[in-house]
Amino acid sequence: MQESRCRRALLVDLYELTMAAGYFEHCMNFHATFELFVRSLPAERSYLVAVGVDDALDYLENLKFSEDDIKYLRTLPAFRTVPDDFFDYLKDFRFTGDVIGVPEGTVIFAEEPILQVTAPVAEAQVVETYLLSVINFETLVASKASRVVRAAAGRTVLEFGTRRAQGPEAGLRAARAAYLGGCNATSNTEAGHLYGIPVAGTAAHSWTQAFATERESFDALLDVFPETGVLLIDTYDDLAGAETAASLGRKFSAVRLDSGDLSQKSSEVRSILDARGLHDVRIIASGDLNEYRIEKLVEAGAPIDSFGVGTDLATSRDVPALSVVYKLVETERDGQVEYKAKFSEEKIYCPGRKQVFRLTSNGKYHHDVLAGFQEHFPGGEPLLQPLMRNGRRASERRAAASIRETVQASVARLPEQYHALRGAPDYPVNKSEALLQLLEEVRSQYVTARKPAAAPRPR
Repeated sequence: MQESRCRRALLVDLYELTMAAGYFEHCMNFHATFELFVRSLPAERSYLVAVGVDDALDYLENLKFSEDDIKYLRTLPAFRTVPDDFFDYLKDFRFTGDVIGVPEGTVIFAEEPILQVTAPVAEAQVVETYLLSVINFETLVASKASRVVRAAAGRTVLEFGTRRAQGPEAGLRAARAAYLGGCNATSNTEAGHLYGIPVAGTAAHSWTQAFATERESFDALLDVFPETGVLLIDTYDDLAGAETAASLGRKFSAVRLDSGDLSQKSSEVRSILDARGLHDVRIIASGDLNEYRIEKLVEAGAPIDSFGVGTDLATSRDVPALSVVYKLVETERDGQVEYKAKFSEEKIYCPGRKQVFRLTSNGKYHHDVLAGFQEHFPGGEPLLQPLMRNGRRASERRAAASIRETVQASVARLPEQYHALRGAPDYPVNKSEALLQLLEEVRSQYVTARKPAAAPRPR
């Protein structure tokens, strides 16, 4: 992300730094590989759009501790017994590892690595929290946007969520993620400036209220924005507002409805506009919209040309978090690889570096195979690509518009059943035989077979 990089090194959970101190003191500088993935998809999501990858790479490439950061860490009780050598180490700390992963905007499913980070163990550990945070949030919003855009069935979708986001930075991230997910424009001007995203906006009810009459407010707006003005017509009475707008005798581009029964009101407003020959004036609808409400409006044939979606989009209100995790899968000491996995209930994952192969049929995605890094599946497209080498990006950031096109093309290749907003089937992600065999081999090393409990003695 192109915001200020001030103090980003401290945007970590404390235990990342305490572990780094422990690695340093024990001279544990072997290479470790961690994989970032979503453990399982929520019932309300049949697929995800992986976004946040570019911001993650930007963070890794620019990570450093300032003198002020280190001075603060020295004051923490947790570091009271840590020698000065560790803080000297932090002065020169940089991420020097390699990253492979899915390119920004890739459609992904549960257990498929989004990022695979290989670096000296302390470097790979310290970055965990930031990577999880940025991938979790931006993927949430992009995936939500994809569903909203699909529900809109070709109608324009505008992202209006910054004012309801969990903070200004979240609003900025959400604006970009929503655009990548398929939205046509955002109300966030800074997002337009930073990322070249189209921006859109109308006027608030306070504009109308600032004038003695609604008609005066409409005329005043069109004086400043002739022909392109958008008139908010439901400050007092939506139908009366539509009548007033239609009687101005001036050209304007659209009217906006922000409340009420949008299906009925949009039909009535359309009739009023058409009766005055204003067939080209569009109707924009907003007000607590999400993919479910939009789907109903489209199915009802509501004559709405554009949807403005705010709170539900910028917060992903129905699914506010993903089960995104960052897990150690292997280590390498003196050329010897050790595979790592976790076997606790409901949190098991496969060891070793991986690759994901996507197989298609008749131009549509058919199924994926989660495999070992060295495996090959003829006809399968490998999804994980080199993204960073020795701490430097493999390629420049792509323009937002280019990524958005990639997302749209990828989502369009999902078979129709996976687009259902409710009750969509699980997309098949198969594990290779070699990967499953490795899992069992590692399990046998770390999991001791439990002996059956002794029968209780009779009293």
